[in-house]
Amino acid sequence: MFPRSLLVAWLAGARGGGLLALLANQCRFVTGLRVRRALQIAQLYGRLYSESSRSVLLSRLWRRLHGRPGHASALMAALSSVFVWDEERIQEEELQRSINEMKRLEEMSNMFQSSGVQCHTPEPKAQTEGNEDLEDKEQPWEMVMDKKHFKLWRRPITGTHLYQYRVFGTYTDVTPRQFFNVQLDTEYRKKWDALVIKLEVIERDVVSGSEVLHWVTHFPYPMYSRDYVYVRRYSVDQENNMMVLVSRAVEHPSVPESPEFVRVRSYESQMVIRPHRSFDENGFDYLLTYSDNPQTVFPRYCVSWMVSSGMPDFLEKLHMATLKAKNMEIKVKDYISAKPLEMSSEAKATSQSSERKNEGSCGPARIEYA
Repeated sequence: MFPRSLLVAWLAGARGGGLLALLANQCRFVTGLRVRRALQIAQLYGRLYSESSRSVLLSRLWRRLHGRPGHASALMAALSSVFVWDEERIQEEELQRSINEMKRLEEMSNMFQSSGVQCHTPEPKAQTEGNEDLEDKEQPWEMVMDKKHFKLWRRPITGTHLYQYRVFGTYTDVTPRQFFNVQLDTEYRKKWDALVIKLEVIERDVVSGSEVLHWVTHFPYPMYSRDYVYVRRYSVDQENNMMVLVSRAVEHPSVPESPEFVRVRSYESQMVIRPHRSFDENGFDYLLTYSDNPQTVFPRYCVSWMVSSGMPDFLEKLHMATLKAKNMEIKVKDYISAKPLEMSSEAKATSQSSERKNEGSCGPARIEYA
């Protein structure tokens, strides 16, 4: 039923088109209210995000709302599904930091040939008293496993019950290109890693070549399966003969937490590969630094044992998968040929390039035998 005031007004002005006038006023009121809400949302995001982020946001809003009724619900749904690459992409400094770690270990490579205890602890650093500004006060590394071509260390992560792990190893029967490609190829990993339940790329960044992945993996019985949402970026330095792959956990609006899995929210991994000669000749050294919080209720020593034993097993599976791809000529995507954009292009990137993200931010990679 009409409200009494609306009915009286309509009866009073029925002969003069009162109903149409009232409808027009109501439409103006609703439209004005929605415009004010849109302005408030724009002011909020203007304070939260940089200019380039706002450009990406507006372009996504236009694509989502184009050809659809401009309801406030659709607007809010579009706003809530934005992943802000300016805040989450892996920066050049993160890649360089991993490379510098490899260089420091290379300087100590002669020490790794010895079995002396003092040679087992790379770059021991004592905590600095009174310097509370240092967020990552580094503990000394503790040797966990010492084999001829495989060294494993760990150290406590300050303020937690967790460890960070570091592996320095060597392979001589596969090429750096083969090993690197097998790590990155998500489709091939689904075949050689039986623990994978799901592994797919969610979104790619046209500026840096970073990409967000969703990875679901089995955990040992009776634990629930874990899922990871993480951003990764790789770089191939032809001039300095170095490869690097950096990954860390992020949140992405298109992958909400599922009750079927336990979400791992703390995860970091850095892999650096140094060929002995070239990318296509057998032989290379690698440095893997890794940490995560698997959200278990087991004591610290149990988690440490699982990781310390699981990491060599995983690396050996990765090595065997590389050998299999090489010997059986399994097609693996060549990520070196499909090299992502360099960081130097970030300064040249514009909102126009960001708008092309969903239209194919990374061109089709050339397929090569691993």
